[in-house]
Amino acid sequence: MASVQEKQQIADDKPVDFDTEKADAVIKLEDTGRSSDTSIRPEYEPLSDKEFKRLRWKLDLRIVPFCGVLYLCSFLDRSNIGNAKIAGITEDLHISEDQYNIALSIFFIGYVIFEIPSNIMLKKIGPNLWIPLVMVSFAGLLATRFFLGGVIFYMTLWYTRREIATRISLFFGCSTLAGAFGGVLAYGIMQMDGMRGLHGWQWIFIIEAIPTLFLACITYFVLPNLPENSKALNERERAHIVNRLLKDAGPATETHFSMKQLRMAFTDWKIYMHSFIYIVGSIPLYSMSLFLPSIIRGMGFETLEAQAMSAPPYAIACVVTILVAMDADRQGERAYHLAIPSFFGMIGYILLIACRDQGPVALYIAACITVTGVFAHAPPMLSWFTGNIGGHTKRAVGSAIVISIGNAGGVVGGQVYRANDAPHYVTAHSVCAVLLFIQVCTTIGYKFALKRINNKRDNMTPEERRIACEGEELCDAHPDFRYIT
Repeated sequence: MASVQEKQQIADDKPVDFDTEKADAVIKLEDTGRSSDTSIRPEYEPLSDKEFKRLRWKLDLRIVPFCGVLYLCSFLDRSNIGNAKIAGITEDLHISEDQYNIALSIFFIGYVIFEIPSNIMLKKIGPNLWIPLVMVSFAGLLATRFFLGGVIFYMTLWYTRREIATRISLFFGCSTLAGAFGGVLAYGIMQMDGMRGLHGWQWIFIIEAIPTLFLACITYFVLPNLPENSKALNERERAHIVNRLLKDAGPATETHFSMKQLRMAFTDWKIYMHSFIYIVGSIPLYSMSLFLPSIIRGMGFETLEAQAMSAPPYAIACVVTILVAMDADRQGERAYHLAIPSFFGMIGYILLIACRDQGPVALYIAACITVTGVFAHAPPMLSWFTGNIGGHTKRAVGSAIVISIGNAGGVVGGQVYRANDAPHYVTAHSVCAVLLFIQVCTTIGYKFALKRINNKRDNMTPEERRIACEGEELCDAHPDFRYIT
């Protein structure tokens, strides 16, 4: 029989599937909460390949599109801030550009503070109850801040590390569609300015909030709960999904709540590396999503034209984002698929600076390149850290740490584009270009650091491996765990 190390081998650049001679038998569901026992018991007959493909397609149709629509509405709620700005919200509320930017920063603080308890609650009470509560329990736009991290963690509880990037891209791609759709929708809604005594930006907030409230009401009934107790599956299907996820986790099979894992999440240097990579990429991403209409207006377009012209860059970015993520899953690789789009985003910012006197066409093409780059790097990044954190508690807390720190970039992002830098925003574009350059360099360096750890584990002597296996709840520190690079 193949050794544990052979079964758990995840190659540095291309993770391989585990042996399936007995692994297709399913672990009893009541045993899946154990921290170290990964024995396999033939409790249910495993699904055939055809049956599993049919099951995965059923789950894909139920989970991914619904989460995508939820995020589309969430992102609309966020991106409409930028649309409302050029629709006159600052003038009507008599606030300065600086006050507006400070308000954007405050908008992100709730996400930074509450993301960790939010992920723990998702695991405790179930996603189909927690997510709709989050969507309707907080005033105004703050609810959207908790959505991204929770759904990403939720999806890692259903899909393996070789599947998650594609699903995240389809889910995250909805944010780019929201950017495209939001600009066109805002263009139309602004025609309602003055209707019933309300300003156009007020109608933007009202109309775009209605789908969010509706979806929050039906989420409990549509979104499947966790795999081990989901009513969307029968016993055999649940057992197969749980067993498959345990195989993919390798030795990091801990699914129970653990204070030790919680502490491990706060002391793991790799989590902070992922956080740094995230934050230097999120500042350009969030600032672009918040200020793209203003950037386009600075090219010489009228206010209404700027709303509509913000759609094509997002549409292009959506297609590229999905293609990049699909290739990342196919190759079993993350770092290059993150770094290359970020590099193109950096080039886009440089072109926005260099072409500022070349007319609107050149600037608009540069904007398309920039938007595509800053969005396309996101799914490989989001699926990278989730796939490298073992143990459910550590993954829930670690993912929340990464996303909380990373999305603190939203606080900074709201301050990057200043009124005194308009209309070409040379300083802001320069800052974003430098941040993406730092991200590219850090990502490549971190890739080789993980490869070194994997190689060291591959070359352990039996005695070294025995010592490394001592202790409980090792999670991804287990010598048989391999990091995706």
